[in-house]
Amino acid sequence: MEPARRTPRDEARRVIEIEADAVRSLLDDLDEGFDAAVALMKVCKGRVIVTGVGKSGIVGQKIAATLASTGTAAFFLHPSEALHGDLGMILENDVVLALSYSGESDEVTALVPHVRRRGARLVAMTGRPASTLGKNADVVVRITIREEACPLNLAPTASTTAQLAMGDALAMALSVEKGFRPEDFAALHPGGKLGKRFLKVVDLMHKGDAIPSVALGAAMKDVIFEMSRKRLGITGVVDGDGRLRGVVSDGDLRRLLERDALDISRAVAGDAMNASPKTISRDALATEALRGMEEKRITSFFVLDERGRPEGVLHLHDLWGVESI
Repeated sequence: MEPARRTPRDEARRVIEIEADAVRSLLDDLDEGFDAAVALMKVCKGRVIVTGVGKSGIVGQKIAATLASTGTAAFFLHPSEALHGDLGMILENDVVLALSYSGESDEVTALVPHVRRRGARLVAMTGRPASTLGKNADVVVRITIREEACPLNLAPTASTTAQLAMGDALAMALSVEKGFRPEDFAALHPGGKLGKRFLKVVDLMHKGDAIPSVALGAAMKDVIFEMSRKRLGITGVVDGDGRLRGVVSDGDLRRLLERDALDISRAVAGDAMNASPKTISRDALATEALRGMEEKRITSFFVLDERGRPEGVLHLHDLWGVESI
């Protein structure tokens, strides 16, 4: 009787189990070499340059990106490109992180003497510490696997998964050693939702001439002109010392006109303003500002200096992408 045919799902389970075992086995690979690699990259006064060829090179690109996004200056350099003119990217104060499971990739081993000549330090991530790469490295980070997930035990699968996991471990351990904070993450990710969660009002507010502002005695046509010119749907109203006395918003104007409570031809800013303007600290988190706008049902906050003068204005549109937490 013929054995039951393996289904695609059976094969997927086999692959996932092998790769999961490969990642778990990394716990046994964590030794003084890992600590030394983190220490070397922590004190690096240059950049961490990640290199590798083939599948290891693709993993290396991801590791370099993770390092760069968590506070370590890093980039990926293809070894072939380095050997054909890009060696100038490697400087004396750099650390080169070279990925090769076999430790014998021709392009990577050919790069080693040039790394030495440039005066950079070399960290090898390999499954064979006694390989050419391992023996010539300052530090070796071991990644050993029992087998590849490829049915032929040939295509890099479990080994590249292990490389990726160990690269994440290096990047995260390094970020902790450097004291990388949420504020630092936000500074490196200003365009994303995760980063914006930690941005402060001062990072997003409109400043200087972008702040809509009129005097208490300004004619209403000037008020409307200022609101239109600054395109925030609001303007601050300030006294002779520049201190904020109130605000006029689109909604304020509509409500006053609907009640016939304002002769727009005779009125001035002080007649139309809301004398209880909503303000927020420049150091408040963007998420706090968003919650405040939602709770108060407003679209703008003014930010005042120590003398009560506007130094910024934050609009709801500036908070698009910020997740309320």
